Amino acid sequence: MFQSMFHLPLPILEKIIRPVVVYIFLIVFLRLFGKRELAQLNPFDLVVLLSLSNTVQNAIIGEDNSVTGGMIGAFSLLAINWLLMRLLFKMPKVNEALEGTKTVLIKHGVIDQAALAKETLTHEELISVLHKNGMSDPSEVETCVLEPNGTFYIESMKPTLDQSHIAALKDTIDALMGEVKAMRAELASR
Repeated sequence: MFQSMFHLPLPILEKIIRPVVVYIFLIVFLRLFGKRELAQLNPFDLVVLLSLSNTVQNAIIGEDNSVTGGMIGAFSLLAINWLLMRLLFKMPKVNEALEGTKTVLIKHGVIDQAALAKETLTHEELISVLHKNGMSDPSEVETCVLEPNGTFYIESMKPTLDQSHIAALKDTIDALMGEVKAMRAELASR
């Protein structure tokens, strides 16, 4: 029983190389196919990502279902990811070239249709992203950016509730300071 659990039918070097090759392939092709695949905006993209993981599983493990083989494959994936992150941290220009650039989707309340088309986003998907961030209309958005990692950065035109409270407090303090100055002036004139 334990023999089949830990027996490696494939050479250890092959168990290490397989995940590294698949990892590099996925990084390159996810980059080529765009940020949308990372953003997971709709059920179709989610199905693609889930199917992708199942599709490359056999390429990573080969004909090996042993625990040892799985641990070697997992270690190889973690190691290549760690090495790549260290390399990209030390080489910011390479990191920028691999990650790509951000895409501004909305600026000053105006949707950039060319940017939407470039990222293959529909108007409805963009509105859905705005709704998730508490906004109902693009006119409320100062900036909406799709980052290279697939996340959205959204900046509202309207001040936040905290900013509104701070502004109201400042106005109240300014009014009180004016009253205090007036009272001091009145007391000084007596």
